[in-house]
Amino acid sequence: MTSTGDSESAESFDVIVVGGGPAGSSAATFVAMQGHRVLLLEKESFPRHQIGESLLPSTVHGICALLGVSEELHSAGFVKKHGGTFRWGSNTEPWTFDFALSEKFAGPTSYAYQVERMKFDQLLLDNARRKGVVVRERCAVRDVLEDGGRVSGVRCTDEDGTERETRARFVVDASGNQSRLQGRVGGERRYSEFFQNIALYGYFEGGKRPPAPNSGNITCVAFDSGWFWYIPLSDTLTSVGAVVRKECADRIRGDRGEALAGMIADCPLVSDYLSEAERVTSGPYGEVRVRKDYSYLHDSFWRPGLTLVGDAVGFIDPLFSSGVHMATFSALLAARSINSVLRGDLEEEECFAEYEARYRKEYQTFHDFLVSFYDVTRDEQQYFDDARRVTRDSAPGAGAFVGLVGGGASDDTALTSDDYRDQRKKDLRQQSRDVHWEGHRIQMQAAFGEADDDVPAVKDGLVVAQDGMHWTKGAESAPV
Repeated sequence: MTSTGDSESAESFDVIVVGGGPAGSSAATFVAMQGHRVLLLEKESFPRHQIGESLLPSTVHGICALLGVSEELHSAGFVKKHGGTFRWGSNTEPWTFDFALSEKFAGPTSYAYQVERMKFDQLLLDNARRKGVVVRERCAVRDVLEDGGRVSGVRCTDEDGTERETRARFVVDASGNQSRLQGRVGGERRYSEFFQNIALYGYFEGGKRPPAPNSGNITCVAFDSGWFWYIPLSDTLTSVGAVVRKECADRIRGDRGEALAGMIADCPLVSDYLSEAERVTSGPYGEVRVRKDYSYLHDSFWRPGLTLVGDAVGFIDPLFSSGVHMATFSALLAARSINSVLRGDLEEEECFAEYEARYRKEYQTFHDFLVSFYDVTRDEQQYFDDARRVTRDSAPGAGAFVGLVGGGASDDTALTSDDYRDQRKKDLRQQSRDVHWEGHRIQMQAAFGEADDDVPAVKDGLVVAQDGMHWTKGAESAPV
């Protein structure tokens, strides 16, 4: 819509973020930490239920560390997750991987958390408030404002029903898969031809746990109609979901509780784990829910004044728990772009082209590997080989696989361990003694705190500035 309101009297911010989930709260915080005025509008009242409880090391030790919530996350009492267990492929016995197998998450960062999203999302939103973000809950954004073809703010309805206009230099749509604004960037949402699954999930008290140290791991189990996730959220509470192929969707019709129970009965491992458990039937976890049509990517990521992040821009598949990782990674990339433009460093088009290129690369890596992983006729060694192929990571054994499913495939150094960065620094110094200065400089800019923090993700692309919160151009010439 084109605004007809009085621009002089309208409330104004540098950035308006729509949606208070992990993508929205992260994007808002990363921009506010640079001294910009940020407003976050959330239509619901937190805490609220949300799917996606299993985090990756890249989120826990990368994004959350940058946000400054590491201590709070540690103190929240979430279940520690050292890896994952699969009953998958031609191997009839469950097999387990540890995050410690990847040098990208070596040492103290070789774990993640299983989180109750109501608590985790509240933690991130409260942190945004502390970092200076103006947060307004129960405020529903109806549309964007436009001036001269540029998005210049939003029209929203606050909790008492009053309609307001608020202006900003940038609007960030982080309102999720049900976004009302995603069509305003142009283009269409493209659904995956391969991932057309439907998830049916609920919560159980009293489910069994694998022996330590794997008692906190996510367990993924293939069965005839699809696969199950089994996520321990506490000593007694478990999130259990069946991801069903489209041709088996009839199994979900009718009573959802009965449908879920029927599929559990068809999966011996999950059935055994839940043999002494009872499904939660009251409170926020008392409903058996359905999630469908959740594998997609939007044609366009941005237009002048408006950008999409999180589930508003894309979602792949729940198998490797990449949802929160992709959401917060997109928030970091978009925040770098906004920060750079607001500071006057670079043009809007090149900044958001960088965001889009990096996100698409990460999305495609996960997507391509998942396509091969859904072939359950192969064994884990073949899956490990595929991970090396799609990531171009030569790590031996399960190293490339773990680096990918831990969220480190992008090699964005904000998402990997200090040990990994230090080792890369040592390796590059050794390797570059006899190479041209420029090649050495580009490699040494990879997050070692010595110059720029990255190498271009695409030819002639931008690199990450030393502070990790802006883009910058690569060096054009070597010193004399």
